[in-house]
Amino acid sequence: MIVGIGVDVVDLARFERAVQRTPALLTRLFAESEQVKDGQRLALHSLAARFAAKEALIKALGDSTGVTWHDMPIVSDGLRNPSFALTGGVEAIAAERGITAIHLTMSHDAGIAIAYVIAESA
Repeated sequence: MIVGIGVDVVDLARFERAVQRTPALLTRLFAESEQVKDGQRLALHSLAARFAAKEALIKALGDSTGVTWHDMPIVSDGLRNPSFALTGGVEAIAAERGITAIHLTMSHDAGIAIAYVIAESA
């Protein structure tokens, strides 16, 4: 059963300006493992999509009490499909709500990044 749905959109130009103004923002939002793939830094549009994913997850969970950005790192499987590796406050909220599966999709084009999250219980 679906227990939550979240969507978020990020304006790529605005995200880039925020990172230029405050470079430490990337460290605050993302684990190092989320910023680098195959030894290279991810492009800003990919990071913006990951930020949208984290915002969408919070919406799908319906609560952000005790949550930090590092509690929801985005990982990829062998086929490069994205998912969350929940820890800390996010993991606790998911367990409390009986969430057993979280589905994530992200995209970026035409100056925006978007992410959808669906949270399910058994």
